[in-house]
Amino acid sequence: MAGETILVTGATGNIGRVVVEELLAAGFSVRAAGRTPESVTRIFGNRVESVGLDFTDQSTWASTFDGVHRMFLMRPPHLGKPKTQMIPALEYARDHGVTHMVFLSLQGAEKNKAVPHAAIEAWLRGSGVTWTYVRASFFHQNLTTTHLTDIRDRDRILVPAGRGATAFVDGVDVGAVAAAALLDPGKHGNAALTVTGSEALTYDQVAGILTAELGRPITYSRPGIFRYLRHSRKVLGMPWGMALVTAAIYTTARMGLAGGLTDTVHHVLGREPVSFAEFARRERDKWIPNLQS
Repeated sequence: MAGETILVTGATGNIGRVVVEELLAAGFSVRAAGRTPESVTRIFGNRVESVGLDFTDQSTWASTFDGVHRMFLMRPPHLGKPKTQMIPALEYARDHGVTHMVFLSLQGAEKNKAVPHAAIEAWLRGSGVTWTYVRASFFHQNLTTTHLTDIRDRDRILVPAGRGATAFVDGVDVGAVAAAALLDPGKHGNAALTVTGSEALTYDQVAGILTAELGRPITYSRPGIFRYLRHSRKVLGMPWGMALVTAAIYTTARMGLAGGLTDTVHHVLGREPVSFAEFARRERDKWIPNLQS
């Protein structure tokens, strides 16, 4: 019922922010968890209850999980070993009253046991809580965050996806679907919702869209896994865990397994998903070097 407090983990991220805003608009109170309460308050002010959560630090669990029954769960990218780094916290949450968890998972996680999302999905299935997997395809926003500097400063996309097509999706759409699952557990409980956009694009096509939008040539390099890992570590500064997970995701695309499309956005939200061209137009300033902050 409206007025109930719902927990959103990863509240300061691209998806978490959308989930928070959707829940607030629906009239619910939100307990928003980030690395520190201050990081959450900087974004949302006093509109939410701000808490700091570290899945690996039990001293943060009570203030985060106690007193809530529904939660949005996002795996922090640097936590690559969920069985030891996350599941103990989730067991605490379940044992202290959380009955429905909406988990931001990954398209194809049920077939790709190399990604940590698969272990969390497996735990949820046997946990006794009501669960919803929001299996997102590749986020548009990865090109304005993880790969921002490659595009903005080096005019290139460097990922080991080969010529495979990827079903991109906008974070706004994913967050809205996750919020819908939180708001109606009866409709979306114990269900896997694969959320994609309406088109699967190769990275050559993505580079072409960016070239047209930015008015300068953006190229797509097709590195092998080892070159990508070296680049992600030394140039992009990724932790090893994140570098390996992203390499696995791009390998799925390279193998032709990442292009599947769904109509989940239309079915759940009643509208069409945001296209990559629309996203590029909306976010174009982020890729312009002289506008960087």
